[in-house]
Amino acid sequence: MIDMRRWPYTFAVLLSVVVAITTLFASRRLDLPIRDPDGFLGPSYIRLPLIVVLFIVVGIVPTAIKRSGFHHIPTSVRKVITEEWSWKRLTYIVAGLVSFYTCYVSYRNLKSYLPVVREGVLFDHRMLELDHFLTFGHNPAFLLHNFLGNDAAAYILAWVYVSYLMLIPLTLGAFLVWGRDLSLGAWFATTLSLNWVLGAVSYYSLPTLGPAFAQPQSFLELPDTSASALQRSLFRSGAGFKEDPTGNQIYGIAGFASLHVSVVLAACLFFSRIGMNAFVRWASWIYLALVVLATIYFGWHYLADDVAGAAIGWASVSIGAWASGNRGRRRRHRKGNWPPKRAIDETQPVSAGLSPTVSSTA
Repeated sequence: MIDMRRWPYTFAVLLSVVVAITTLFASRRLDLPIRDPDGFLGPSYIRLPLIVVLFIVVGIVPTAIKRSGFHHIPTSVRKVITEEWSWKRLTYIVAGLVSFYTCYVSYRNLKSYLPVVREGVLFDHRMLELDHFLTFGHNPAFLLHNFLGNDAAAYILAWVYVSYLMLIPLTLGAFLVWGRDLSLGAWFATTLSLNWVLGAVSYYSLPTLGPAFAQPQSFLELPDTSASALQRSLFRSGAGFKEDPTGNQIYGIAGFASLHVSVVLAACLFFSRIGMNAFVRWASWIYLALVVLATIYFGWHYLADDVAGAAIGWASVSIGAWASGNRGRRRRHRKGNWPPKRAIDETQPVSAGLSPTVSSTA
């Protein structure tokens, strides 16, 4: 029996329940449907179990091959499952994926309701004025275009920006499935879930479109990249939603704050606090710097959007640490020691906000 007061996923599950109820209430109040934001990949009730199974298979088969080679794979697989894949571990994986996905779907739908709830309220002009003030009368996007050019830099930054859509769920899956310290998966899943929720709050607090949608003429000289293709897709979907909010289109345009920045910064801080090796930590910070450049270069965000995104990322990883029982983790593990020699015993519950019980896994 799970003690909910000491379970590292208690906060994440409660958060997902609250945001799901909020989305259901908004849908009923506005008379708008709840849509699967990535429906082209198939129904979520089929897709989510498949994701779980895929990550588990990827976690089991390499271990089995490492133990016995390719000669006795079936026997080795059964042994790995018996020894390492308890029902408790599976419960943690499912809890992490479900809470993450529930918050994500709710976030996407609440974001889609934004032009209905905050109809006609936009702060793009003020945000652009702030950008000019911060860059001494210049447009920061133009400064980057002039400094980096419109050729190779555009394609590199476009790849960086779009790759985020794949890297985040893959990184979450890796920590949930392959991590032996179960509280780390709970910490990361809670952190990402908080990013979605706080991001939705920021959208309603200060609605903006972003430079590329408020002043598209400023970005016409950029080459056709995956980033510009994504912008065109969002524009078409947004126009379709405004034409018929009850149709099949989902609205996805919002500037303040930048969740690309918030999520990637949260990942960087998370990697640093758990003591990932230096290569991963440095690579993540370099990736963050390129993401920040991409958000301004392509006009996805204003400067203040990125600053607000950074604040959301920091808050999410800090609250996630407390909620999953990992507060002070950086003090308990020195940087560069990943995986830690002493990890949380999965047979012991973790108290939210308290130091977890540790046992040797060496």
